Amino acid sequence: MNKNFYLKRLTLLEDRDQLRTIPDGKVLINTINAYSCNQAKKDAAFAEALTKSDVLLADGTSIVLACFVLRAKCRPRHRCTGWDLFRYEMEKLNGSVKDANAYWRRCHPERQRPRVLFLGSTEKVLQLIREKAAQEFPNLEVVTYSPPFKPEFSKEDSDAMVQVINDADPDVVWVGMTAPKQEKWSYAHWSELDIQCHLGSIGAVFDFYAGTIPRAPLCMQRCGLEWLYRWSREPIRLFRRYGIGNPQFVWNVIKEFFVR
Repeated sequence: MNKNFYLKRLTLLEDRDQLRTIPDGKVLINTINAYSCNQAKKDAAFAEALTKSDVLLADGTSIVLACFVLRAKCRPRHRCTGWDLFRYEMEKLNGSVKDANAYWRRCHPERQRPRVLFLGSTEKVLQLIREKAAQEFPNLEVVTYSPPFKPEFSKEDSDAMVQVINDADPDVVWVGMTAPKQEKWSYAHWSELDIQCHLGSIGAVFDFYAGTIPRAPLCMQRCGLEWLYRWSREPIRLFRRYGIGNPQFVWNVIKEFFVR
């Protein structure tokens, strides 16, 4: 058990509007939800990857409520999801966000279009992403790479992924390999990545955007019940995550409440 990971000591983005305050350049962005908190309590490497993020988003109403109950260092006003980050960054680079700056032009004056790299998922999902992005974000050049599907990457696997990122020299990197693998990999290889852009670990957003997994209805999202919708669609596979994980998260918050 990792006793050094406490939700109330984390530095979190307070709301979606603060996405525009994230500085330009090489920035590691991760998200945290109830499942992440549970895993970080058991996995010191994952806890370090989260706490050492340059930006950490409260991706879950449970995190927002827990921070309020715990009188945490940061108390987000509402959740800011990986999907929110994805939409903001993509629209900004595509030129549809009013306050978008031209940082990518300064970094890559030779380019006609910003370059976006998707690292993770299957080739089928990536193909759907390329097709949809070509229609929705025509000003972006999309590069994709599907790493081997395995619990742990070999050094050769990781070297290949680092090379793909560095060769692409992208203007934003999206990593979708599920938590905690994606966060741990990005943090472990951060110093090897020769990039000057944001990198976001956004997991299920790959499937949401490709349309292979539907998002919850907007009313459930607004009520903080997106997790219930996902569980209802895959009750057996997600039982440990939600059926066991949610009560465990509540218990962890109760215990943390009495920690000074």
